[in-house]
Amino acid sequence: MAHEIHVGVRVEDEAGYQAYREAMYPILQKYQGDFVFDLSVDKLLKSPLQEVVNRVFIIRFSDQEERDAFFSDPEYLAVKHKYFEASVGYSAILRAYDI
Repeated sequence: MAHEIHVGVRVEDEAGYQAYREAMYPILQKYQGDFVFDLSVDKLLKSPLQEVVNRVFIIRFSDQEERDAFFSDPEYLAVKHKYFEASVGYSAILRAYDI
């Protein structure tokens, strides 16, 4: 059963975030993950979050185990530390579910 997560982030450094995406994408694919949607948000009209987000995306994995393996992969964690943490001011998983 496929597994999807919807994520909202506030990107504060576009170049750093692009470097993160380029570095993490091959790792994501290794775990049978891919982006279903990737949206840039210029105006947030309603949100249950305390923070404002300017990017929303959906990632689909083949199953939840692949998702968990991706997010705990040491290579991914190094990329996250190097690029994501410096370029994103806020992130939240909005929803996760099996389809």
